[in-house]
Amino acid sequence: MKQNVSTPIYSITPFTLLDYPHRSACILWFAGCNMRCLYCYNPEIVFGKGSISFEKALQFIKNRVQLLDAVVFSGGECLLHRKAISFITKVKKMGFLIKIDTNGSQTKVLEELIQKELIDYVALDFKAMPANFEKITRSNLFVPFAKSLLLLLQNNIPFEVRTTVHSDLLKIEDIREMISFLENLGYSGAYYIQHFVNGSTIEKLGESFKELEKHNLATEKIKIHFRG
Repeated sequence: MKQNVSTPIYSITPFTLLDYPHRSACILWFAGCNMRCLYCYNPEIVFGKGSISFEKALQFIKNRVQLLDAVVFSGGECLLHRKAISFITKVKKMGFLIKIDTNGSQTKVLEELIQKELIDYVALDFKAMPANFEKITRSNLFVPFAKSLLLLLQNNIPFEVRTTVHSDLLKIEDIREMISFLENLGYSGAYYIQHFVNGSTIEKLGESFKELEKHNLATEKIKIHFRG
């Protein structure tokens, strides 16, 4: 998928205390994505074009040195952009912690970032198991996602796994299967379940019902946290 190299960033959130655990941060929202998740609440970013260049973003970030702790790279899919690694390198050299929000499809890019010690935290989106993955994401990218998950498990990078749930798309049995998948691969810690929030999404979906909190989904290794 070709991305606009000159203006890759759709917008910037100048301040947040919610997106990097226990740290102040800004968020860079990268335009474009290689998935078309039905429940995606950022269709304007997925389908839209960037309006902010790397140079302009770097100047913004430079002005936040010693004012913010971290920079969050989100989207869309931030790791699709050809200059992402060089850009992240420049931001890291300014002394910021780096968090990547990713769908896991760009394993080679993620691996290079880890090898170069350029990232400090990763939020990995676990969309679904193979039976539902293509229906929900309109892509066949489960295998790259699984490789990225294994890569994170094999390296000493703090990361979280999160899943957005619409009750029409993922049932309790699906979530239990996803938890078992994580546990069997050796994942332990927090698993974040994000409730679908009605609004402007890629696909017009009906109301989603919060059924999962009625069930005990936690295991000895995995603790469930609900968001939204």
